[in-house]
Amino acid sequence: MTNFIPIFPLGIVVYPKEALNLHIFEPRYKQLIQECAEQKKMFGIPTVINHKVAELGTLMRVTEISKKYENGEMDIKTEGVMVFRILEMVRNVPDKLYGGAIVTYPENAEGLGKRGLMQKVLVGIRELHKMLQVNKEFSKPDDQLISYDVAHHAGMSLEQEYELLALLREEQRQEYLKRHLYKVLPMMADMEELKEKVKLNGHFKNLSSLDLDV
Repeated sequence: MTNFIPIFPLGIVVYPKEALNLHIFEPRYKQLIQECAEQKKMFGIPTVINHKVAELGTLMRVTEISKKYENGEMDIKTEGVMVFRILEMVRNVPDKLYGGAIVTYPENAEGLGKRGLMQKVLVGIRELHKMLQVNKEFSKPDDQLISYDVAHHAGMSLEQEYELLALLREEQRQEYLKRHLYKVLPMMADMEELKEKVKLNGHFKNLSSLDLDV
């Protein structure tokens, strides 16, 4: 399916089913959100990387306008629906302040993927959080979590999160997260060891003398 959607480019990656709260203050996006809310239309958030709008993004629905300010600004709640791919940018839309895009929706196999693989991902994420001294509880039981639920908590860069968005099978996304964590965790362990050495202030404590024939 191909269609036109209004777009709201942002320097973030949003995943399907992800809840995202936004404060809307620019006139063009105030118009966009107001129309989407009133007409029950969806809009797209394509990811901006290095000041360029990337090819992929996520279709969003407005679930609630939480607050309206006197100057027209809004606090809104949104939810990711599905991944889209931009075919053509439409920068000037008649009678609109905002732009849009002609998009298509690639087939995306979500599902639960491989549960054994996902368990390895969850173990890795929790080990990372432990190293970082971060407490994070997910909103679903472990056996219901998928890659989209945990991707933002795996310590990835924007570019890596975008690469994950481009993977259109759950097993691929799980494998990507696993490989990322298997690479990051040893680096974090080395950093922890270095921190412990720094704490010694350059002095080794409680070291016995060595009886050497020198």
